[in-house]
Amino acid sequence: FGGASVKDASGVKNLLSVLEKVGYKDTLVVVSAMAKTTNALENIIEVYFDNKQSINQNLLELEEFHLKIVDELFENRATKLSQLVHNYFEELKTFFKKNKAKNYSFVYDQVVCYGELLSTTIIHHYFESQGQKSFWLDARECIKTDDYYRSANLNWEQTQSSINSKVKGHQFIITQGFIGSNSNNFTTTLGREGSDYSAAIFAYALNAESVTIWKDVPGVLNGDPRVFKNTELLHQISYREAIELAFYGASVIHPKTLQPLQRKEIPLY
Repeated sequence: FGGASVKDASGVKNLLSVLEKVGYKDTLVVVSAMAKTTNALENIIEVYFDNKQSINQNLLELEEFHLKIVDELFENRATKLSQLVHNYFEELKTFFKKNKAKNYSFVYDQVVCYGELLSTTIIHHYFESQGQKSFWLDARECIKTDDYYRSANLNWEQTQSSINSKVKGHQFIITQGFIGSNSNNFTTTLGREGSDYSAAIFAYALNAESVTIWKDVPGVLNGDPRVFKNTELLHQISYREAIELAFYGASVIHPKTLQPLQRKEIPLY
């Protein structure tokens, strides 16, 4: 589920109703950051490096955005969850205070990961409150990469064995897209819009039956609807055509997503 599909409380409720329709058993759900959270965190990083003003105000606004969603999901404010949300923002403040690294990409990855940690924590707690047991998995314990911050390369062998050991024994799992970690356990990211790629990595490692990417569009069209009128929906295309479309800029699919799926012929919906 991309950020647009979990942009507010009704999006989170819709996510639950979608899963009630399609079923939970042996399902792993990968979720992006809510709405424009990644953009907001990128803006906070810019402010931090420019030293123009205090970033605390920006952090407070983002915290309030998430707490508003918590309030709308839980009629009596979920104190435990609100505290968890608050703790994430305290961790961010501590990082900014203590960080000595000047490497922009390193700082970027340590900060933007909070978008996904927040969204999945809120969703996990909402599901539990609705009687749906779920296992919250920190993707950074599974997706193992090199140190190439902001566009990390996967260590496939290590990732595959980590995923299989962490997922074992759990039937319904909620985890984050886009994020991983290196050998020193520093957070890394897989490149913008990398959540689809994360879904493909998990699918590959778990020999999934299929991957479904839930979008706010009907599917892959034969042209960019923002540029062309009367675009047509493509009901089925080959991996090769999809890779070509993604390579030439079709933003509906992340270019790296298709390669692991093609290797095991896992269908993508």
